[in-house]
Amino acid sequence: MRTISIVVLVITASALALTQVKTKDVNQKTQDARETTSMRKQAKATFGIISWDEKPYSEKEGSPKLTRASVTKSYQGDIEGEGKVEYLMMYRSAGSASFMGLERVTGSIGGPSGSFVLQHTGTFEDGVAKVTLSVVPGSGTGDLRGMKGEGGFSVGHQPPYAMTLDYHFE
Repeated sequence: MRTISIVVLVITASALALTQVKTKDVNQKTQDARETTSMRKQAKATFGIISWDEKPYSEKEGSPKLTRASVTKSYQGDIEGEGKVEYLMMYRSAGSASFMGLERVTGSIGGPSGSFVLQHTGTFEDGVAKVTLSVVPGSGTGDLRGMKGEGGFSVGHQPPYAMTLDYHFE
C-alpha cells in the first residue's frame, strides 16, 4: 500500500511540474506576441492623387472661401493601397489655407492588411501643404485592428508625395 501511495505522489508531482512548465511556456509566448505587436514601427510611403473633386460650399464677399474636396489617393511603399479622403478647407484671400479631413486607407501596412482611418490637420502656404496625421482610435479592421499611430507629410505640387507614419498595435 505504501508503494502505491509513493507512486501516486510521484505521478501527481510530475503532472503538476509538467503543467507549470507548459503554463510558463504559454505565458512566455503570449508576452512575446504582445511585445511584437506593440513595438513601434515606421512606415515610409509615397502617394499619388488619382482624383480631386473640390467644390465651394460657402462664399461671401470679404470672407474666407469654404470648400469641400473628395480625393482618391494611391499608396506605394510600406503602405500599399488606396485612400479616400474628404477635406474641408478654408482659403484666405492671400492664397493660404487651413484644412482638415478624414481618410479611409484600405490595403496593407508593413504586411498586415485591412483598413484604418487617418485624421488630417493641415495648412497650405507658399505652395507647400504641411499635414499632421493621426490614426483614429478604433478605426482599424482586419489585421489592422487595434492600430494606433501618427505621422505626416510636407509636400509641394510635384508628385510623388512622401509621407511617414509611426504606428503600433494595442
